[in-house]
Amino acid sequence: MKLRGPVALALALAALHAITPSAAGAAANILANPGFESGLSGWTCSATSGAQAVTSPVHGGAAALRATPAGSDTARCQQVVTVKPGTAYQLSAWVQGGYVFLGATGTGGTDPQTWGSPGAAWTQLKTSFTTGPSTTSVTVYVNGWYGQGAYLADDVVLDGPGGTPDTQAPTVPGNLSAGGATSSSLTVSWSAATDNVGVARYEVSRDGGAPVAVTGTSHQATGLAASTTYRFKVRACDAANNCSAYTPEVSGTTTSGGGGGGALPKRVMVGYLHASFANGSGYIRMSDVPNEWDVINLAFGEPTSVTSGDIRFRQCPAAECPNVEPEADFVAAIRAKQAQGKKVLISIGGQNGQVQLTTAAARDKFVESVSAIIDRYGLDGLDIDFEGHSLYLNPGDTNLANPTTPVIVNLISALKTLKSRYGAKFVLTMAPETFFVQLGYQFYGPGPNGTADSRSASYLPVIHAMRDDLTLLHVQDYNSGPIMGLDGQYHTMGGHDFHVAMTDMLLAGFPIMGNAGNMFPPLRQDQVAIGLPASPNAGNGFTTVAEVQKAFDCLAKGANCDTYRPRGVYPNLRGLMTWSINWDKYNGFEFSRSHRAYLNGLT
Repeated sequence: MKLRGPVALALALAALHAITPSAAGAAANILANPGFESGLSGWTCSATSGAQAVTSPVHGGAAALRATPAGSDTARCQQVVTVKPGTAYQLSAWVQGGYVFLGATGTGGTDPQTWGSPGAAWTQLKTSFTTGPSTTSVTVYVNGWYGQGAYLADDVVLDGPGGTPDTQAPTVPGNLSAGGATSSSLTVSWSAATDNVGVARYEVSRDGGAPVAVTGTSHQATGLAASTTYRFKVRACDAANNCSAYTPEVSGTTTSGGGGGGALPKRVMVGYLHASFANGSGYIRMSDVPNEWDVINLAFGEPTSVTSGDIRFRQCPAAECPNVEPEADFVAAIRAKQAQGKKVLISIGGQNGQVQLTTAAARDKFVESVSAIIDRYGLDGLDIDFEGHSLYLNPGDTNLANPTTPVIVNLISALKTLKSRYGAKFVLTMAPETFFVQLGYQFYGPGPNGTADSRSASYLPVIHAMRDDLTLLHVQDYNSGPIMGLDGQYHTMGGHDFHVAMTDMLLAGFPIMGNAGNMFPPLRQDQVAIGLPASPNAGNGFTTVAEVQKAFDCLAKGANCDTYRPRGVYPNLRGLMTWSINWDKYNGFEFSRSHRAYLNGLT
């Protein structure tokens, strides 16, 4: 039926009114300065972001936010806003840039995050959340991504009802104690505090330093020095960042020793021996290994298949190594080296030995077969030299201390079982590439958008889980691409600065993907050695004797440093590792003789 005259006009106007924005009403935006018309008022931006309000380009009004990621800083700008518990909220923002992230933390539920890659076109990001039953404030943020250039944000909206500000701090936690001592860790515990809304976190300060946030009522402080006393205090904080006073300090003392390894000298030389193959450098009998080497890693034990966990080792076949010794002579030479105080280990993996412990059955077979090798040859322990695709992190596996990817979890379990089986004298070493360790400063697994290499920094949870049992970590400072150091600059292999920067990261610790809430804690100085090729033939990144010793001087003495300045001086840096003893002989023993004399001359 057609309508005519005034009635038709009235109905048409009513329909038009029903779909216009004025009928729906404007969003109940509870953010302060959402369009940055008042500069950065109400917002807190990271110190190195260069954040500013700009007048062009803008999405609406007269200004917009512009910030630039730098180094490990994603240029985050954030605002704490008071909300109501148990309430739904809509969050949106208009953005430009290579990668831009929008989200909220402290929601009391699943914290939302969304992202886009809009380039130079204004694009709206949207997400939502519901606050928890005791949530009275949330933090809304926008940030860019590492190395992706500046981003812009404008007209940020948090649509929902505002809440009553919480100004009451929690009570002081009680019954603080420090115990559970190992050579490199202490466990601090306390009784829960109370709050009118709820305790959101506890902050633990060690020796008066910056606090570490934890959610439970205990905290394990790791990366500590042996036989050392540390002081701790703790306070409680709520979601509105009201914090109690600190507790009185308590003290705890770490135990002596640790990490296994028996009576290794203060400065060690670690070398890989081509025991199962020849590759142009020549075969060396065990009895002919020079005396300069303290740890001799037999290369390599390899799996029968990638996922079997069944590790096998055999001496180099006579057809490939005509001067290979009989097994009885090989074992006797191992015993003679051990009588001299040397440690002989089986190294698992290498370039061709992919090992993926994807199942519990593979884990158990790994323990069984590695034990059989150790027992057959009377070895002192195990070196993990997993490369290639052996280790990786599944999407969402981001918590360093609680990994969930099976190949990581099963390897940790296997190593703990082997350590338990052989006891305190069991030597455990690892030789990952920089890609699997220091790259974690920028990337960790597949990353927040799932597009990064899943192997990135995948050794970190293994190292962290085994840090109390780890004798030596000697990262391969070779066959590496440029890696960003703690100075926010990329460093390239082959010179002393690369070794200083990479080693400093292990001894100072670093935030994974720049996230201060997910730290890789520092290792003990006596657990770290620098990994190097013995000659130009042995691998990319060969470093001359002078450059190696300049790096060691910088790290251990604070002298001879160049553009990179380490975060501390590390007088107990343990020594050097090389690939390999065979290539060192091929190069006239330059590595072992020069560096043994240098290390012996250090105090």
